[in-house]
Amino acid sequence: MDAAWGIVGVPSSAGAHTPGVEKGPAAIRRAGLAGLLPGGAADHGDVPGARWRPDRARPAAKNAGEVARVAAGTADAVAGVLARGQRPIVIGGDCSITVGVVAGFVRHGTPPALLYVDGGPDLFTPATRANGNLDAMGTAHLLGLPGCAPELAGIGPVTPLLSPADVVSYGDALAGGDDPERRLLDELRIPYVTAAEVHADVPGAARRALAAIEATGRPFVLHLDVDVLSFVDVPLADVPDSGGDPIGLTPAELTASLAVLTAGPRFAALVLTEINPDHAPDDSVLGDFLAAIAGALPRA
Repeated sequence: MDAAWGIVGVPSSAGAHTPGVEKGPAAIRRAGLAGLLPGGAADHGDVPGARWRPDRARPAAKNAGEVARVAAGTADAVAGVLARGQRPIVIGGDCSITVGVVAGFVRHGTPPALLYVDGGPDLFTPATRANGNLDAMGTAHLLGLPGCAPELAGIGPVTPLLSPADVVSYGDALAGGDDPERRLLDELRIPYVTAAEVHADVPGAARRALAAIEATGRPFVLHLDVDVLSFVDVPLADVPDSGGDPIGLTPAELTASLAVLTAGPRFAALVLTEINPDHAPDDSVLGDFLAAIAGALPRA
């Protein structure tokens, strides 16, 4: 039987704060992801990755050349999976790899929308992010916002790769209207569903996000950063927000959301990002997380 899913690993922390998430793909494989996916999976190996290193030459967009190289390789790999008729599941790796996933769809001739399930929408740019980590800037580079690193924003056949109308944000734990990313979501008219809305009504929140992403009329990539989860419940995120845990979604809220968000015919790919296996107290944390995620997915 042909595999329904195509796994691509991206062992890169080039865009992260520090090293660690480059270990994610190997740990995810050891935890048995391929055997958990409904419909079976073919593993297409790893894109050549990059480990984070200090970048004194370009502090506002650290390791931009390596981030762009990894994203371009990811685009090639994703386009190959799509050409095989499989649904990509891309395992990272820091959040900047999603730029490559979207570019891969565009290269394949299937421009996607993006459902961004993340603790924040990653709308910073080198001009607005003091510490220069590009994994906080992925969506901004997909949109080609002013001040972005041209080598990353320009990896696809078109620039920008997305417009604000192609993006929906889900599960963010941003502050109120004074938060710069919240203001930008509003200015760009990007639909969003906050973590507070998910806490209040999981099915309703997920249905609103699904309606917004399906209104684009495009197949969509679902980006999932584990920092959307409460770190006290699932200690996997590379940069946990532990200032008053639990902040993020519970595992049950996330899996119930995914069951709604991935049930329709436009769900086209899943990207798992920012898993730092060094943060888990034991192997069961990652195994349980992957089993829960896989259990919420449709048969591809």
